[in-house]
Amino acid sequence: MKRVGKQVGFNRHFKMQPEDLKKLVSMEMPFGKHKGRIIADLPGNYLNWFAREGFPPGEIGRLLQLMQEIDHNRLSDLLKPLRQRS
Repeated sequence: MKRVGKQVGFNRHFKMQPEDLKKLVSMEMPFGKHKGRIIADLPGNYLNWFAREGFPPGEIGRLLQLMQEIDHNRLSDLLKPLRQRS
C-alpha cells in the first residue's frame, strides 16, 4: 500500500467531523494484520506503528490518526456511549 509521505503525529490540517467518532466504533479495518476488526478496538501498538511509519491516505488514514490520538491520550472512554448506540 502506498502511503503519502511519512506523517508523524496528528495531521492538524483536517477538521474532525462528528460522524468520524461514530465511524471509529462501527467501521472495520479493511486490510492488514487486524483486517475486520473495528477501528476503535485496534491495539495501541498497532496505531502507534502507523504514527511512526505513516498513515495510509484517505479516510482510513484520517480515522486511524484520530484513533491513535484518542488512544494515546487515554480518551477511549469517550467512545463508550457511541458503542452502546451502534
